[in-house]
Amino acid sequence: MVQSGAMLQYMTFRRVLLVATVQLTTLLFGMTITVVAVVMPQMQGALSATQDQVAWTITFNLVATAIATPITGALAARLGWRNLLLGSVGGFTISTALCGLSTSLEMLVLFRVLQGVFGAPLLPLGQGMLMASFPKHMHALVLMLWGIGGVFGPVLGPIFGGFVAEAIDWRWAFFMIVPFGLVGMLGAWFSLDGKERDAGRRVDWPGYALLATAIGAATLMLNRGQRLDWFESTEIIIEASVCAIAFYLYLVHTVTASNPLFQRELFRDRNFVIGLAMSLLMGMFGYTPMVMFPPLLSDVAGYPESIIGTLLTSRGIGNWLSFVLVVQFTRVSARGCLIFGLVCQAIASGAMAQLDVNITMFDVYWTNVLHGFGFGIAYTPMSVLAFTTLRPHLMVDGSSLFNVMRHFGSVLFISVAIVVLTRSTAQSYSGMREWVSPFNTLFTMPGVSGDWTHGTLGGLTKLSEEILRQASMIGYINAFYLLAATAALSVPLALAFRPVAKPTADGGD
Repeated sequence: MVQSGAMLQYMTFRRVLLVATVQLTTLLFGMTITVVAVVMPQMQGALSATQDQVAWTITFNLVATAIATPITGALAARLGWRNLLLGSVGGFTISTALCGLSTSLEMLVLFRVLQGVFGAPLLPLGQGMLMASFPKHMHALVLMLWGIGGVFGPVLGPIFGGFVAEAIDWRWAFFMIVPFGLVGMLGAWFSLDGKERDAGRRVDWPGYALLATAIGAATLMLNRGQRLDWFESTEIIIEASVCAIAFYLYLVHTVTASNPLFQRELFRDRNFVIGLAMSLLMGMFGYTPMVMFPPLLSDVAGYPESIIGTLLTSRGIGNWLSFVLVVQFTRVSARGCLIFGLVCQAIASGAMAQLDVNITMFDVYWTNVLHGFGFGIAYTPMSVLAFTTLRPHLMVDGSSLFNVMRHFGSVLFISVAIVVLTRSTAQSYSGMREWVSPFNTLFTMPGVSGDWTHGTLGGLTKLSEEILRQASMIGYINAFYLLAATAALSVPLALAFRPVAKPTADGGD
């Protein structure tokens, strides 16, 4: 009761409004990341685009987000929290509306780029503001509240986007976000006073240009590598070379510059540096199942889109369950809570690797609930451990870099998982096809072969489809094994965090 009373004294109207505003803006940004995947077929038909062309609406949005995120800290210091949040939410809302009004693919891609640019500061700025605005003993709670938007946004996007697109039109998947964006602007205006400015800090434009170039080139390379056969493509070689050169020059610049993009003080904090590596890994865990399951359920298991969207909510249920426990668990032992979350994700991913082509809805539900629970139970203590020793003036800077690593981790691992999937599928398909022979006695057993015969064209077609289905399943299984191994191997990194003193309600900031 004493602790609860002590916590309530910090929950002023402005702080409550700030938490609600950050939750809302984070939720909206998360929704726009995944909503496009659901409405892509409609957009493809309406805009007369190929599947490869319409995919640029996702790729360029990711690239724009990745490029714009690193400058968040510097802009926040220069402009102030309120001005940056108002500008970001306003620009994001307008560009989202323009996405819905687009009459050509070129227009849509352009406005998706603007959406990524304006939306990029929302996650790091929101996290940084909350960490700086509340005392340390409340960090676990506010991070949990912040995480609600980040976790449920990508889950709710496909559900509501698919519903309004089916009921009305694909454009309303964007229009539905606009009113909530306007509410977010009002919240930004009333929750912040505009005094959080460092007019003396200059923006390190050379450092930003180098880092943005490296991140943009790396993101393009990872998104297009599999489609272009990696280093067999001149484009991929150029992007890899640009990335390596730009990143090297950025490191040199950071060491020598008087006012680097990210303050060097950040890299002297052991826990924060370990947190950056862990954030990269958590980015890998966050989106990979959400990317892998829709095509698995559609192409291999044959589930309709309406059922798939519903099944994906199971991850959100797991996240919600973690929110009930994570604050108390983090206060008892942040490292222990983090390790427990990683183990849950490893077990869930290992269970996903045991699935077969006859996937039941129960299989999807319980594995995704456990994985979502593990992610939610791990993310908050990981952030607390990484940020608890940082000074308030470094929070937005640190959060910006933190989210850059998480974003890059998701892009990296999704690309690696797709490589494992496609190559495993191709190898398995080739291996199984060798068994198709008139001399294979299996095809003389009607109770086993069924319609999979090699004596007719129709039988060969069905046989080929079944071999591809089985081979694809092997590819997904190998990708899930990779996810499980990565989660398990992350446990030693979690042990490298230096334990922090348990904050108390009356103990410092």
